[in-house]
Amino acid sequence: MTQALPSRSRLHRLTAPDAFWWSTGIEDTFITAPHPVTGRTLDEYELTGHYDRWHDDLGLVAELDVPCARYGVPWHHIQPAPNTWDWTFPDETLERLLDLGIDPQVDLVHYGLPAWIEGAFLHPDYPKLVSDYAARLAERFRGRITWYTPLNEPRITGWYCGRLGWWPPFRRSWPGFVALMLAIAKGMVETVKALESVDPEIVPYFVDATDLFDTDDPAFEDEARRRQDIVFLALDLVSGRIDESHSLWAWLLKNGAQEADLAYFQDNAVALPVIGMNLYPMFTQKKLLRDAGGRFRIRMPYAGADLITRLGRLYYERYGAPLMISETASMGSLRRRLDWLDASVAATRQLREEGIPLVGYTWWPMFALVTWAYRQGRRPVTEHLAQMGLWDIIPDETDPLRRVRTTGVDMYRRLVRAGAESVGMLSQVSSSAAAAI
Repeated sequence: MTQALPSRSRLHRLTAPDAFWWSTGIEDTFITAPHPVTGRTLDEYELTGHYDRWHDDLGLVAELDVPCARYGVPWHHIQPAPNTWDWTFPDETLERLLDLGIDPQVDLVHYGLPAWIEGAFLHPDYPKLVSDYAARLAERFRGRITWYTPLNEPRITGWYCGRLGWWPPFRRSWPGFVALMLAIAKGMVETVKALESVDPEIVPYFVDATDLFDTDDPAFEDEARRRQDIVFLALDLVSGRIDESHSLWAWLLKNGAQEADLAYFQDNAVALPVIGMNLYPMFTQKKLLRDAGGRFRIRMPYAGADLITRLGRLYYERYGAPLMISETASMGSLRRRLDWLDASVAATRQLREEGIPLVGYTWWPMFALVTWAYRQGRRPVTEHLAQMGLWDIIPDETDPLRRVRTTGVDMYRRLVRAGAESVGMLSQVSSSAAAAI
């Protein structure tokens, strides 16, 4: 059974036993800052040709029969200068999805910002700038689009911008990470307020990267627990959960947060009506260990489908909110991708049998993406393609970005057409589980 995404006043429909939302999406990382050595930026829509092919690409979305799709809008194109707005691209693309009967789950910020915002997320006016942009877009589609992701993967954004220093504003420390996370989370809170002021029926869809940190070394157990707590940092901030009793309170203050910063989130806490979990078998499992030289390392072994059941239980126990798998895929051969599809759908069924409201599944990306290494590399874009989709991108003599349909399209469409039958009915949450939440 396919059905429209419920608006805020109808969110109870998410947890109906026979309700389930299949989705897909197109990778939309936007890093507008040129790499200092190569001069390259990282705009996935440009690199995969989506700006020119959007009409046909969205037709591929419709071919899957999904009722909804995560879809990013390029803020840097919409607002290329402080007082300049160009709504052509979102007007055309979001209208196309609506015309196709597909509810957009709009991705407002996906890592990158317009280049004119000096200091990126640390610009003092960032929360106002992002919330204004969000409100303007929501006003254009008021009553027609109700699902918005304030910012995709806040923790990964904070990591690459504040800890690794790869993206603006290029901080390289734990205090840098904390500063970024506070600014990003404040922008998310202000965005939610702005969206709800435009339309109280809007549903903020909080999407973040998940990780599971494990170790067999007793010396790293405390670090594994801290890293796991940091996985939840963005959601804990925006929902006002961080006070003196929180496990990260002292760590945040040690790394530059002020008590007034944290008080803002307690005073302006927003609800988490639905949480999206981004998870990948090749990235999400983290193992803390010592290498041959005795040095601390974090490895990423390829994970099994228990990745999903463990994460689903963790998130539901912590937040008690409906969950969606907002991104998942495997990389490499089609066989490996389809094996992951089978295994991850089975894990979704298992959680629903336990009464954990996992109510949606997104295969992401729908077609191949360009790896982030492109920005600092020299090889052509066609040598940076990661085949993770239901369609591959395989160049030929006439088209360097040719979309090639795989059998994954038919397999996914069968799952979509069967609706909740593909993942089983949602069992009622037991009274003991409810009490624990």
